[in-house]
Amino acid sequence: MPTVNIGQVAATTWESVIGTKPTDNIFNSRALFYGLSKGGFKEETSGGRLFEMPIEYAENTNFRMYSEMEQLDTARMDTFDAARYEQRICAGTIVLSDLELIRNTPAGRKIDVLAEKLQNGKDSAISALNQQMWTGDGLGTNIDGVSKIISTTPTTGSVGGINRATFTFWRNQQTSGAKTTSAYDNLVSAMKSIYNACSLGGVEMTPTSVITDRTTFGAYEATLVDVLRIQRDAKATGGDIGFLNEAIQFKGAKLYYDEDAPSAEVRFLNPKVLKFMYLAGAWLKMQPAVNPANQLAEVHKCFTFGNMGTSASRHLGVVSAIS
Repeated sequence: MPTVNIGQVAATTWESVIGTKPTDNIFNSRALFYGLSKGGFKEETSGGRLFEMPIEYAENTNFRMYSEMEQLDTARMDTFDAARYEQRICAGTIVLSDLELIRNTPAGRKIDVLAEKLQNGKDSAISALNQQMWTGDGLGTNIDGVSKIISTTPTTGSVGGINRATFTFWRNQQTSGAKTTSAYDNLVSAMKSIYNACSLGGVEMTPTSVITDRTTFGAYEATLVDVLRIQRDAKATGGDIGFLNEAIQFKGAKLYYDEDAPSAEVRFLNPKVLKFMYLAGAWLKMQPAVNPANQLAEVHKCFTFGNMGTSASRHLGVVSAIS
């Protein structure tokens, strides 16, 4: 007997829906965003037309050794200034028609379309911010991203309005991780060099986070000694031949990868001098629905007003050209 339209089974039997939420098949880890959202990297400000970070950039050279009756130097020294960062806007909308909302009443829904579209909008905003945090060049509407602030060419360009070609104190640390003979044979030594260069005396102002791409993360992981067996508890049997990713660190700093990170580069971060600054009430702010006058729909706006900046580039570093 021919099928008239959708068939008898489809016409008489509901689908068996597994789960109450759609399963994510698109978003990556957005590890930089979540990493900067923790550990003191975020800084809320109450207002103002831009973000300003005071800096101390010079010693008072009046201090030296003098003879018994020698006249002391009394020149007035300028030792302070400020880096300035524009306030940028990352925003978007979530739109639902009145028809899809009415169709999605509890009696007929498989998932709550309003709640899930709002969540998708938030996740999409985080994804856009994460990408900007990596690639933003500070031009136009772009934020000042990590790749600009922790540059692979730190002797050129300006950050926060300060020219790095002119002022050496404003340059981040950088070294090459290119191989000598075999792949990644200089990776760990280059990372040690940058970690120490970012710190003071090797113990103060040390990096707290190290972030890279997945391939380089795997290369670092391969340098670790395999754990042939971990006894998890009294009843555990069998072996575990590797470290858990969340346990992987470098000199105590958490090491992780981000799918949006540039390849063959490792960056060293410190929340004391690297901040994502945002205006109060403007961090992933989801506004109530607005009904357009000429459409049967509702529109939700979501926005962040902020930017990234540093107050001391010398405590940030990058290993580049890794091979």
